[in-house]
Amino acid sequence: MGLRVLLVEDDAVLADGLLRALQAQDMTVTLVADGLAADRALQEAGTEVAVLDIGLPGIDGFEVVRRLRARGAATPVLLLTARDAVEDRVRGLETGADDYLVKPFATAELVARIRALARRHAPPSTSIALAGLSLDRATRRARVAGNPIDLSVREWGVLEYLLQHAGRVVSKQQIIDAILPWGEDVTQNAVEVYVSRLRLKLDGSGVAIRTIRGFGYLLEAAE
Repeated sequence: MGLRVLLVEDDAVLADGLLRALQAQDMTVTLVADGLAADRALQEAGTEVAVLDIGLPGIDGFEVVRRLRARGAATPVLLLTARDAVEDRVRGLETGADDYLVKPFATAELVARIRALARRHAPPSTSIALAGLSLDRATRRARVAGNPIDLSVREWGVLEYLLQHAGRVVSKQQIIDAILPWGEDVTQNAVEVYVSRLRLKLDGSGVAIRTIRGFGYLLEAAE
């Protein structure tokens, strides 16, 4: 399923053209033609970006946005308007809209602005990966080539720190400071043990933990 867009436009010809253009960009579009229908649609989960005309039957776009923000919803809103007066643009943004386009506009710009809004409001990824290794920090699950591997709490901490700094040399002390911020007693020899265990568990991942003598460790994609 592509990016889920709510398109609110009462001009049937323009709405049909925009619908086709957005669908051609692999977006999943819900089309409504008045403010009350838009308000109802935005009360349901699923919309990732709302593209909203200001001049709508029922209630106008300003009121739709005001109600949306009054509910505490953070859905990004792009206003479409034929009104090019500065006060209308300011009112829209102050009401809670995130961006606006003045008609007429290029479809390519509309698509670009929708995607930019979606990127800015996307939740941060909880996963980090390199080659065949992936870590999901939300569930604390590690996978090698799609298969789960078991890690102790400290092994997880070492691997997460190395993966976050992939391609850079990190010292044993940096690893200790990162995984034990409350100063628990862990020696550099213990770090060597965790790294040794991780190397065995990462077999087949396409990732290698290299020892850089005198400096520390470097995690990188295996050659």
